[in-house]
Amino acid sequence: MRKKILITGAGGFIGSYLVEEALNRGFEVYAGVRSSTSLEYLQDERINFITFDFANREKLAEEINEFVKTNGKWDYIVHNMGVTKALNHSMFDKINYAYLRIFVDTLISTGNVPEKFIYMSSLSAWRSDTKELYDINDKEHPYPSSAYGRSKFRGELYLRSLKGFPFVALRPTGVYGPRERDYFEMVKLIKKGLDITVGFEPQYLTFIYVKDLVKAVFLALEKGRDGEGYFLTDGVECYTQKDFGRLVANALGKKMLLPITVPLGLCELVCNLSEKFASSKKIPVLNRDKYQILKQRNWTCDTSKAKNDLGYVADYDLEKGVNECIAWYKENGWLK
Repeated sequence: MRKKILITGAGGFIGSYLVEEALNRGFEVYAGVRSSTSLEYLQDERINFITFDFANREKLAEEINEFVKTNGKWDYIVHNMGVTKALNHSMFDKINYAYLRIFVDTLISTGNVPEKFIYMSSLSAWRSDTKELYDINDKEHPYPSSAYGRSKFRGELYLRSLKGFPFVALRPTGVYGPRERDYFEMVKLIKKGLDITVGFEPQYLTFIYVKDLVKAVFLALEKGRDGEGYFLTDGVECYTQKDFGRLVANALGKKMLLPITVPLGLCELVCNLSEKFASSKKIPVLNRDKYQILKQRNWTCDTSKAKNDLGYVADYDLEKGVNECIAWYKENGWLK
């Protein structure tokens, strides 16, 4: 009998890849989506769509019980639902933390705890405030500076407070790849010949290609130790913004770039103004919370536990990932 897997946030960038991989692996796949979710990348007829009311405990319990009564409970749940941008910062806690708590509480109270629950956290939840290069690890005290990071960290703390709940937290660094739109904005600037760096002090960056993150999720389902958290990158110690710009330029066939360094103070002003004058229907890429992420200098982390426990080794370094991503942008008409 096929294993049942529920993937929340299935209509998003990462979620759509998780659904595809689950189908490829022969799972009976349930895609958690909202009524307003675009299904552009969820066209496979094998997908079973499901919508839950995470804001209402009683209704959620009824929905889960009704599903289980008809279909049986899920063997695995990948909780990928969340927001990375919000004009009202309370939305981070509401969706990334409160909805997680309601969901897990309801799974427990209705007796529908899965064999494994994967929580998509973030490296932002374990930020370092140092300007020095060193690998962030989970032995130190987390210091998330962004509202997004704090909401993800609160989610981890809550899961850790539950005795015997079979969760694994994954903490990816910056995730890029086809279908992703924030890094795509940077690609468009580079296509125009602009190589923009934020801040004069060195910034140490790490990346993970979306397909490698998906690979790590399924390794965690199979081998992840309950209650553990795993940092995830492509395995390269670090990059700079100029490295990213150079690789994108090469993939675009762009020979010359104009280097521009934006002082942190000016970046903060632009982010504040961008958010202030943004449409209520569209959250800008540059916003106050994004500034907290942009100003951080060290984005390196210790991935040895993921390698040792999960056997995780990335298939894509930044050059390989960027080349595949740019090719997709061109093939799908994103780059004119």
